[in-house]
Amino acid sequence: MSYLYLALAIVAEVTATSFLKQTAGFTRLWPTAITVAGYALAFFFLSLTLRAMPTGVAYAIWSGVGVVLIAAVAWLFQGQRLDSPALVGMALIVAGVIVLNLFSKTVSH
Repeated sequence: MSYLYLALAIVAEVTATSFLKQTAGFTRLWPTAITVAGYALAFFFLSLTLRAMPTGVAYAIWSGVGVVLIAAVAWLFQGQRLDSPALVGMALIVAGVIVLNLFSKTVSH
């Protein structure tokens, strides 16, 4: 269940962050509501994740996967360009998350 909670936390955080720019400094109601609700859900599900997974591991996965997904959303829906160094950096983040999950003895499976 901890990976399901972590996935929900990541999706909620990516959604919230994706709407952050549209809040226009928290002056627009619906984007602000989505952003606030998304962050609240993200931390709620992250807290459930921490019942069974070490904080450092959960946060590393959450932030690493989140960075890649945010970049993908920005590229697909907001016209952000990703250059070669950005792609290499994100590949290294993904590799780090994979190594953490496959080889670390601190990860609860």
